[in-house]
Amino acid sequence: MNALNNAKWPQYPNIYEINTWVWLSELSQRSNSRIDLNGVNPQVWDAIGSLGFDSVWLMGVWERSPAGIEIANANPALRAEFERVLPDFAPEDNVGSPYCIRNYHVDRRLGGDEGLALARRALAERGMRLILDFVPNHVAPDHDWAREHPEYFIQGSKQDLANDPAGFMEREGTVFARGRDPYFPPWPDVLQINAFEPRLRSAVIETISRIATQCDGIRCDMAMLFLNAIFERTWTFRAGPPPTSEYWEDVIHALKSSHPDFLFIAEAYWDLEWELQQKGFDFCYDKRLYDRLKSENAESVRLHLCADPAYQDKLLRFLENHDEPRAASEFPEPKLRAAAITTATQTGARLFHEGQFEGRKVKLPVFLGRRPAEIVDVELQDFYRKLLKIINAAASGESDWKLCERSGWPDNSSFENIVAWSWASPEQRYLVIVNLSPRSAQAQVHLPWSDLGGRVWHLEDQLSGARFDRDGNQMQSPGLYVDLGPWNYHVLQCKPV
Repeated sequence: MNALNNAKWPQYPNIYEINTWVWLSELSQRSNSRIDLNGVNPQVWDAIGSLGFDSVWLMGVWERSPAGIEIANANPALRAEFERVLPDFAPEDNVGSPYCIRNYHVDRRLGGDEGLALARRALAERGMRLILDFVPNHVAPDHDWAREHPEYFIQGSKQDLANDPAGFMEREGTVFARGRDPYFPPWPDVLQINAFEPRLRSAVIETISRIATQCDGIRCDMAMLFLNAIFERTWTFRAGPPPTSEYWEDVIHALKSSHPDFLFIAEAYWDLEWELQQKGFDFCYDKRLYDRLKSENAESVRLHLCADPAYQDKLLRFLENHDEPRAASEFPEPKLRAAAITTATQTGARLFHEGQFEGRKVKLPVFLGRRPAEIVDVELQDFYRKLLKIINAAASGESDWKLCERSGWPDNSSFENIVAWSWASPEQRYLVIVNLSPRSAQAQVHLPWSDLGGRVWHLEDQLSGARFDRDGNQMQSPGLYVDLGPWNYHVLQCKPV
């Protein structure tokens, strides 16, 4: 029995995403022997546990499709991308997309179901849970369902195949639609599942129930595609009439009835996070915060953080994952660190991607089983280690998060570039202040604590080590004065002297 089976998840879990195939390949290379999930050195698990993670997402453990690999290797655009990332690319480096799933059993080349069980036990011994993938929208062309249950899929005719070979494929005499979302061309290597097929939901519940015996939660790929309104708009008459209930409500309710603490994470876009939360998801991707940090201004970020706390508590914040460019390539220094602090010190779940701490810059196609060598950014690695310690100490479910108001002066509006928030519990208080702009900024930050007056407060920056003593009366009114350079920040532990 998993030692964590009967324990509730933390309110705001810290999740570490690992590209399982690449990770095991590099462990094998370093040890000069083949390593799968059966043989990961305990010290490797110790190192992950020492960073304070609550869970590990082993991305891409399920059996990959030989048919999908063949399709990918025949795709000139994909082949060019493989060779751009790996100049010495060889066909065997394409191990298949982890989202072109042939079977929901752990790939034997990664250690099989037995290896996954050992990995889960090793994580549990260190207080960490295991998250795996689930792909609702599509499966590989050689998945058993294509042969045994073609009724589970969106189908077409011979005429459809002739008119639109990029949108349809034929398997054993049946014409299937290729998987897609409504805004992009079809994915060439997968078959589209029909969310409106009544018998499908029972099969999915059975599949996820089996997955739930192997892990503590799932990240559901492109979850919004299976909302009734989205699916109907995407597939119109081909899907048939929409059911009276929502797919996710049926699936999540069934799983939670037998596995009440099983976690559901939605990869979500198009501002559908709230709707998916209402359907039962524990956390939904916060892509809007990522986009605002990357392309918009501080006021846009502040307004995003003004959302209802109950909604924000169920968002998953990230600066990087396997679908996005590497943060170190997308965010120049020092903006990178300001953005990292902003995402990591909010409520909700926080996702970190293996390689993010080391400053990797190459976004790896998920098909590849190895990646190019890159130089480790030791200073960035040290920054992230400190940041993880801070959020484990300050930003937990036992502390209260509040957005702080800030103000300026008639001749100085630079305060609008500063965003601030606090974490407080009876034992400790923290204040985070970030200048989200390429210019210096000054502000009076208004703390949400009513007992500041009548004493001196000691403020210690947990990242720089700088120390300040400030009069509580002045902190109360007109506020705590801050002067921050471009993209600079304070993460202050606040204690009365």
